[in-house]
Amino acid sequence: MPRALVLIDIQNDYFPGGAFPLVEPDEAARVASQILEAFRDSGEPIFHIQHVATEPDATFFKPGTPGVEIHPAVAPEGSEPVIRKASPNAFLGTSLQADLEAAGTKDLVVLGMMTSTCVDSTVRAASDLGYSVTVAADACAAPDLSFDGVDVPGAAVHAAFIAALRDSFAKIAMSHELI
Repeated sequence: MPRALVLIDIQNDYFPGGAFPLVEPDEAARVASQILEAFRDSGEPIFHIQHVATEPDATFFKPGTPGVEIHPAVAPEGSEPVIRKASPNAFLGTSLQADLEAAGTKDLVVLGMMTSTCVDSTVRAASDLGYSVTVAADACAAPDLSFDGVDVPGAAVHAAFIAALRDSFAKIAMSHELI
């Protein structure tokens, strides 16, 4: 049974100059690109996930803007599917589960943006649906966050969410372990 690569929301708005830049998105995209090339070389299934905002007051991922486009570092090629979503969970209201079933896989490698939202939601949903999930930790990025007067740097946000996913929902790997 082949593995499938699921690239989540590596879109222009998360990069410098975008509407919602994350912490070190360029490095995460560089690593994601290496993993993507390895999957292309092996012929394993690849699924690009693209968040498209549906709320009229959305501040990023607005339809028709450059920010909603998938970043050139991981742009789809040929017949690689792009699955559009409107919520953090890439399974909710999309064809992802049916597409994975058609590809004959229950083994996923997940990477992308944001670790703290869409990666987290999708990995948890995949685990609940019975998939074996590996998160490529160095191919993900998160934002700086703040709560109740406490500022949390993006690196700490990323580490906390990766640690939480490792507890019950996924294996965690670095790119060199997956390529």
